[in-house]
Amino acid sequence: MDVETPATQRKDKTASSARRTGRKRKVRYAVIGQGYIAQVAVLPAFAHANKNSELVALISDDPLKLKKLSRDYGVERIAGYDEYDALMTSGEVDAVYIALPNHLHLAYTQRAAHAGVHVLCEKPMAVTEAECEQMVRACKKQGVKLMIAYRLHFEKANLTAVEIVKSGKLGEPRIFNSTFTMQVRDADNIRLRQETGGGVLYDIGVYCINAARYLFRDEPTEVFAVTARNGERRFSAVEEMASVILRFPDDRLATFTCSFGAAKASAYDIIGTKGSLRVAPAYAYAEALKHSVTIDGKSRERVFPQRDQFAPQLLYFSDCILHDRDPEPSGKEGRVDVRIINALYQSAKTGQVIALPRMSKRVRPTSRQQLSRPAVSKPKLVHATPPSGKTWR
Repeated sequence: MDVETPATQRKDKTASSARRTGRKRKVRYAVIGQGYIAQVAVLPAFAHANKNSELVALISDDPLKLKKLSRDYGVERIAGYDEYDALMTSGEVDAVYIALPNHLHLAYTQRAAHAGVHVLCEKPMAVTEAECEQMVRACKKQGVKLMIAYRLHFEKANLTAVEIVKSGKLGEPRIFNSTFTMQVRDADNIRLRQETGGGVLYDIGVYCINAARYLFRDEPTEVFAVTARNGERRFSAVEEMASVILRFPDDRLATFTCSFGAAKASAYDIIGTKGSLRVAPAYAYAEALKHSVTIDGKSRERVFPQRDQFAPQLLYFSDCILHDRDPEPSGKEGRVDVRIINALYQSAKTGQVIALPRMSKRVRPTSRQQLSRPAVSKPKLVHATPPSGKTWR
């Protein structure tokens, strides 16, 4: 016996409407949270995702943001946080992009799922593994899709790196090492607040963890971390930096250091028994990415032009919704990273190596997911600043 959920009921109604009008089906999105990442990357991405995605609603508690952004992007439907549930049940939206602080991801995912609305949620997925599990269960129960916004799972430079490692050109991959650092000078930035799920491991360490996992194509069995502070007041609530060791099966090691108090840098090296690959920058979304492959002492470089890394997520997720496919990266992918982050904080607190339960092989990103869209123009920001605190120009 088939059981109807809010999502299947809405899908049937929308499909019927599309057939009657003859229009091509698009997934209608609301974006909740109009902070820096939403304004600089998510909202502009809809122009490059209009094949199957449409921005129809903006949600914020800042009236000025709503007024100016709705005008800039031609969005008629605006709402405050207190109107979120009404919007989700209105039938006006099919999916929500959650660009809120980490500690709010669970509640707003559950509320969207309850209304039959699909969820594309920024990473990290949540603050604890238990919250991640609740998000997965809520979406599964209501029959809605849940995807975590790992933009690099669709980005050519990183997917090409995956293929290079898989090809065996580097031999057996043995070492992963990464650095991801930036200056977070804005004392009010959510990254520096413990109560909002801030901290370097949640915000930027997650990139290093995820890269190690998709390059080794395996899951760590043990983790160890140390954290440090430089004594500045801005780091009174969260760590300034963290250094991490992840042990993978077959005694492969991944290490990385991430910091909110150092000059901007993002790079990783994957070193095998025959050669190495360096990607630098590796995690950026507003600049070109670069490969340097060295085999038998000979190096070859390749530059990947700057692209819109957010539109591919929208295109892919909308396609999953329209064709009833399970997305990768899923909520399960996001949960694994949060499990590792939680274990790393436990290690830093206790000074002990933390063993992780053996996890089964998972679906991994492949080159088939690669999508390219042109870089976006720099938008004017409304009541939002970069983590550095500098005015956007």
